[in-house]
Amino acid sequence: MMPMIEVQRVHHLGIRVTDEQQAIAFYRHFGFEVERRADGDDVTILTNPSGVEINLIYNGVDLTGGKNILMDVPEKHPGYTHVALAVGSINRTLEALKESNIAISQGPVTFGRKGYASVFVRDPDRNVIELRGRYTDEEDVEGLEYYDPKA
Repeated sequence: MMPMIEVQRVHHLGIRVTDEQQAIAFYRHFGFEVERRADGDDVTILTNPSGVEINLIYNGVDLTGGKNILMDVPEKHPGYTHVALAVGSINRTLEALKESNIAISQGPVTFGRKGYASVFVRDPDRNVIELRGRYTDEEDVEGLEYYDPKA
């Protein structure tokens, strides 16, 4: 029998960016603040009140003309396409995105699990972030659509 490695949780998310300050300003909209900068490395560690950690690696170079190589070109390259962050309320999230002038790239959509909806946004380097939250039967999620991968 193959030995199993006990993965307990995701420790942090590393995101390569081209502009450290622009990325910090963006992720502050999601409750992240600078915890510290790594000594001798191009890394800034951000955390939010829930303990989620993002490592901004600020040595990125844009060679694709502002496109995300994993999402914005016809060829499908292997790699991580997005991160999904759990949010408390999809409606409050939609309101906050609107107030913060953060463009929604897709959604709100539901993937069939009742009571959950997702909205997708892009950071300044076009990295995709899914914000997934709950809604109740009494709530109306404006513009909610069912995701159909064949459409």
